Amino acid sequence: MSRTVTDLLIAGCFNANFGRSHNVRLVGGAKEPLYLAAAGHRPATIRYTRDYERSALHEIAHWCIAGAARCRQRDYGYWYLPPPRTAAAQQAFCAAEVAVQALEKCFSKACGVRFAVSLDNLDGGAELVADFAEQVADRAQWLQSRNMPGRANRMVELLRALGAQHGRAHHGCAHHGSEYGSVRSG
Repeated sequence: MSRTVTDLLIAGCFNANFGRSHNVRLVGGAKEPLYLAAAGHRPATIRYTRDYERSALHEIAHWCIAGAARCRQRDYGYWYLPPPRTAAAQQAFCAAEVAVQALEKCFSKACGVRFAVSLDNLDGGAELVADFAEQVADRAQWLQSRNMPGRANRMVELLRALGAQHGRAHHGCAHHGSEYGSVRSG
């Protein structure tokens, strides 16, 4: 798959379609991904890594899965233990990530962005990677066989349109910014 759908197109599409209605903005250019809950007049901010379209899709998946209570917390209230991890900690990471990466896989398929699972751990081992990839694929297939809930379903529709148009304007998705500012952090 070619890289015709860029992070800027994804962020512009997301911001144009969810920014105002959900008081949120998606911005790239971050060293590490991070979700910051809305505060005062500042909308919630989803920061994705550098200019990586896969990071943008992954962070959107987290947002689509998070409920209202989690959206009021920094990084949705999740823990993060950087690698290297113990086997138990890696298993907990995989359990927390399978639904997110399955949705990311659906998003990637919708817009033609290459997908690969991430264990976020270079010491994962081939067997662990294969097992996790199978879990993600099974969950993605399950999601695709049903009507995904609200925001996730809408995002798939938007990404399909974006992918079909190879980055051209369609359904308001070609905006590179919004009333919430640039899609790159500075």
